[in-house]
Amino acid sequence: MDWLRKLLAGGDRRGGPIRPGTATLDDLARRTERSALELRRFEPAYRAYAVPKRGGGSRTINAPDRGTRDLQRAILRRVLGAQATHPAVYGFVRGRSAVDHARRHAGAAVVLRLDIEDFFGSTSSESVERLFAPVWNSAALEVLVRLTTLDGTLPQGAPTSPGIANRVNLRLDQRLEGFARLHGARYSRYADDITFSLPTDDGASVHALIRFTDQVVGECGYRMHRRRKLHVRRTHERQVVAGLVVNGEGAPRIPRERRRWLRAVEHRHRTGGVITITEMQLNGWRAYRSMVEEGDGELSGRR
Repeated sequence: MDWLRKLLAGGDRRGGPIRPGTATLDDLARRTERSALELRRFEPAYRAYAVPKRGGGSRTINAPDRGTRDLQRAILRRVLGAQATHPAVYGFVRGRSAVDHARRHAGAAVVLRLDIEDFFGSTSSESVERLFAPVWNSAALEVLVRLTTLDGTLPQGAPTSPGIANRVNLRLDQRLEGFARLHGARYSRYADDITFSLPTDDGASVHALIRFTDQVVGECGYRMHRRRKLHVRRTHERQVVAGLVVNGEGAPRIPRERRRWLRAVEHRHRTGGVITITEMQLNGWRAYRSMVEEGDGELSGRR
């Protein structure tokens, strides 16, 4: 257990000199199927717009133009793809989903949910540089950071931002998962949404998890939402993870009111009535329901 004690005691290792690797700008050009000159001269462009938050206020989205988006997707596939993501991370990871994130916490005595404030906007370009530094030399590093950050942080809306944020926070996930294990808890993260679950209602462990998460999140350069988005739910309360109810031993399920709403929309659609969502959105909800129900079948023995 020495490795675990060192892990929990250690602060975030950001800071200190950055020692670049040896892969060159020409290597980056080959991976992204561009020329080194094109990468050096490329200037990312974004369109900023605001979207309302569910709890009030708005969030700024910086949507890259087509050329920027295509280049960022090439970086995501051919540069980031080789770098590790923690197994407890479920957001924006191929082969993992929000349903898997919720399923990890089904049937728990206590579900604890915490939220990182301004996740992408608080992930600094220095952290991005440190992520790429073990592989790429200084010329390639300059280009990678310039192509994936905006005004010193990760732009929300860029296809690279979720993958970079996941990999930048590998140590955060390692420390939180290790501490959860010490308390017999399960841990997972979906983007800025951190979730723990415990098999018994242990108030001391719940408070320890909150304190330790606050400490680790702060050491990694972030802040937690401490009031509106700190949720502790026990078995007599509705336990929701990623929008799915996880109470009981069965699989996660869509909340009853949302299932009723979807059935009503489908009925109006079948009978020629007016629906308030588009056909594409309706098909998306159907696909989501199928994914959740498929998970129900897996837990019921249909493997």
